[in-house]
Amino acid sequence: MMGFDMGLLFGKMGSSSALGTSEYSSIVSMNLFVALLCACIVIGHLLEENRWMNESITALVIGICTGVVILLISGGTNSRLLVFSEDLFFIYLLPPIIFNAGFQVKKKHFFRNFMTIMLFGAVGTVISFTIISFGATNIFKRMNIGSLELGDYLAIGAIFSATDSVCTLQVLNQDQTPLLYSLVFGEGVVNDATSVVIFNAVQNFDLSQITVSVAFQLIGNFFYLFITSTLLGVGAGLLSAYIIKKLYFGRHSTDREVAIMILMAYLSYMLAELFYLSGILTVFFCGIVMSHYTWHNVTEKSRVTTKHAFATLSFIAELFIFLYVGMDALDIEKWSFISDSPGTSVEVSAILLGLILVGRAAFVFPLSFLSNLTKKPHQEKIDFRQQVLIWWAGLMRGAVSMALAYNQFTKEGHTQLKGNAFMITSTITVVLFSTMVFGLITQPLVRLLLPMPKGLNRMISSEPTTPKSFIVPLLENEQDSYADLGAELGHPHVPRPTSLRMLLSSPSRNVHYYWRKFDNAFMRPMFGGRGFVPFVPGSPTEQSTHNLHEDEN
Repeated sequence: MMGFDMGLLFGKMGSSSALGTSEYSSIVSMNLFVALLCACIVIGHLLEENRWMNESITALVIGICTGVVILLISGGTNSRLLVFSEDLFFIYLLPPIIFNAGFQVKKKHFFRNFMTIMLFGAVGTVISFTIISFGATNIFKRMNIGSLELGDYLAIGAIFSATDSVCTLQVLNQDQTPLLYSLVFGEGVVNDATSVVIFNAVQNFDLSQITVSVAFQLIGNFFYLFITSTLLGVGAGLLSAYIIKKLYFGRHSTDREVAIMILMAYLSYMLAELFYLSGILTVFFCGIVMSHYTWHNVTEKSRVTTKHAFATLSFIAELFIFLYVGMDALDIEKWSFISDSPGTSVEVSAILLGLILVGRAAFVFPLSFLSNLTKKPHQEKIDFRQQVLIWWAGLMRGAVSMALAYNQFTKEGHTQLKGNAFMITSTITVVLFSTMVFGLITQPLVRLLLPMPKGLNRMISSEPTTPKSFIVPLLENEQDSYADLGAELGHPHVPRPTSLRMLLSSPSRNVHYYWRKFDNAFMRPMFGGRGFVPFVPGSPTEQSTHNLHEDEN
C-alpha cells in the first residue's frame, strides 16, 4: 500500500535496536511527514490574509523545499518520504475530500444550477477530452518522445481534462459569489468523476478498431456508470438516515451516531469501487443526502461533531496530497529518462498547457451562452466576467491528473519507457505550473473582476464563531428552501409557460416546487429531516422544532 524511502538517509540501526531497520525508517518517515503537515497548517495560518498564497500552494512549496533537502542528504538518489500509491490516493485520501464537498454544499444553489453544472462537468469534459486527445495525437506523433499508442493519447485527454477545483475554491467565498462558487464547485466534482469514467472506459475497451458500435458502447457505459453511481450514493445516504431515525443511537451514545455516518459514507465509496462504478459520484451524492436527511436525525452535539470531523479529514487529506506532489516532483528516476532532452520536455509541457487552455475555452464560453438562453432572470445569467473566472478556475490540474498519469504511464511506481517518462514529467510540470502560477493569480483576478462590496466584507469578517454559528451554514439552504416553498404554496395559480422559451427559462422553480411537495409528503416522514423527526424526549427534535418556530416567527 505505502512504501518508505528514508532508510538511506539514516544508515542501518544496530542489532540491539528493538525495531528493525525498515520499521524504524518507516517511523522516522511518518514523523517527518506529520511534522511537515503541521508546518503547512501553521504557515498557512500566518499567510491567511495574504492575497496571493493559500494552503494548497503553501503545501506545494514546502513539499518542493523538503524534496530538495532530501535530495541533498541522499546524494541525489531520492526526494520523497513516501512512495506514491494509487490505492493511497483513491481509497484513503480522495473519499473524505469529495464527501465533505457534498456534505457542506449549499444544496439550493447547487440544484438551482444543476443543468449548467452538468453541462460544464459532463459535456464540457467530453469536449475538452476530445480536443486534448486530438491535439496530442497529431502533435506528439511528429515529435521524438518515444512510442505511444492510441490508448495512450486518449488517456492523455482524460488525464488533462480532470480539473483541480480545490485550490480555486479556497479563494472563492460561498457568500460573496454563490453562483460562481456553485458552478466551479459542482463542475469540479462532476468533472473529476467524468474524467475517471472516461479514463476507465478507454482502458477497458479495445481501441484497435473503433467502430460506431464501440462508440455507442462507450457512451452507454458512461451513462450507466453515472446513473448507477449516483443511485448507490443516494441509497446509502437514505439507508443511514432511516437507520439513525428508527434506532436513534443518540439516546445512548453520540459516538455511535458519528461512527455510523462516517462508516456508511465510506462504505458507499468502497461498494462503488467494488462494482467498478464511480466512487467519486457515489460518495458526493451520499454526502448531499446525508446533509439533507441524516444530519437532522442526530443530536445537536453530533451535528457539530460531524460537520467539523468531515471538514478536518478533508482538510488533512488535501494538504497530504499537495505536500506529496511537491516532493514527488523532484524524483530523480523520472527525470533521468529525459535528461538528454530537457528542451523537448519543456516543449511537451507547453503544448499540453496550450491544449488545456484551448480545450477549456472551447466549452466554457459556448456552453455559458446556451445556459444563458434558458435563464430569464438577468441575475441568474452568467456574465462575461464570471465566464472568464470559470474558464480560469478550471485550468489548474492536481492530484487526480497525477494519479491517472501514474496509472497509465508507470508500472509499480516506475517508468519503463522514454515516452512514459515524458508524460509523467510533463504531468508533474503542468500540475506544478498550473497550481503555482494560475493559483497565485486566481484570488487577485477574482477581486479584480468581482470586487466585494465593503459592507459585505465587514459582515463576513465579523461573523460570530459560537457553536451556533457552526451549524447555521448547513441550515441556511434548508430555511431558504422552506421560505421558497411557503411562497409558492401561497400562490397556487402559478402562471404556466406559453412557449418553449418560457418553459426553458423557468424550469428550476417548477421542479423545485414539485420536489418540495414530494419531499414533505413522502421522503421526510420516512427518512427524517428538519421538522420531520419523531418526537423523543431529549432528542434533537425538541431543539430543532423550537428553532424552527423561532425562525418562522
